[in-house]
Amino acid sequence: MSPAQTATDIDPTAFGKVAVLLGGTSAEREISLKSGRAVQAALIEAGVDAQALDPAEPGVLRRLEGEGFERVFIALHGRGGEDGVMQGALETLGLPYTGSGVLGSALGMDKIRTKQIWRSAGIPTPEFAVVRTEAELQQAQAGLTFPVIVKPAHEGSSLGMTRAETADSLLAAWQEAARFDTDVLVERWIEGEEYTAALLGAAALPLIKLETPHSFYDYAAKYSAGDTRYLCPCGLPAARETELQVQSRAAFAAVAASGWGRVDLMLDGQGQPWFIEVNTVPGMTDHSLVPMAAREAGIDFTRLVLRILQTSEDAKR
Repeated sequence: MSPAQTATDIDPTAFGKVAVLLGGTSAEREISLKSGRAVQAALIEAGVDAQALDPAEPGVLRRLEGEGFERVFIALHGRGGEDGVMQGALETLGLPYTGSGVLGSALGMDKIRTKQIWRSAGIPTPEFAVVRTEAELQQAQAGLTFPVIVKPAHEGSSLGMTRAETADSLLAAWQEAARFDTDVLVERWIEGEEYTAALLGAAALPLIKLETPHSFYDYAAKYSAGDTRYLCPCGLPAARETELQVQSRAAFAAVAASGWGRVDLMLDGQGQPWFIEVNTVPGMTDHSLVPMAAREAGIDFTRLVLRILQTSEDAKR
């Protein structure tokens, strides 16, 4: 199916009653609320019977089971909604849902295991250390070349992420990441250009190049700063962009992700790609990257959410 399929090619009534899961209890709750509300509004505009449900409220699973819902659009970001937990519950209820299955969701949310799989598959990703205690941090310093990026292993939206320039700043960076997660990733900093590849079904959408005056594409740069630049078209030669799209699809598939999502990567000064992470439920806010790439491919927001909703028809693994 073409990623630029028109809304008229999709019968909104065929989806039945749709639950849009939004909010939840993760650190990304506020972004998820914005994503879910935008998704619900677009589905209703398209003629879909879409109702919003927040798993932070009691009785959501009972409502999903007993109120005639036929499929679920997952707009939950972070733990409890993007990590396979909700996907497993929906499998148990027998409800089709959007995006990756249990395995792909769990692996995609785990930056450590994503990188381990990529390394075993020959997909280039920066060297890293896993740190759980201050003693392990001290041991890891011997093998580090600064600067490094320090991040929680199971968070999104750049929460808890800090660039550490020196050994003196590393402890504070680790402490910040450890507020969000027991497992902390200390990763080699890649100096270069940042790109993201949005994936929709079997297609990779046009790449977006990200430019920010911040030290990296942090939470503020993503959601509130007015000085972040998004270049789409990304400015790469067509053949090079196609090559990176193919590699991004392979990186996505390597962790059993499917349906739709995003892969973030860097190009260093020599043009070498380094794959950073996978996002299996990307944001759908006014600052979000997947809708931006979709627009460049000729897909408006309403058509995009319908295409994502169609991924609920795919077999889950």
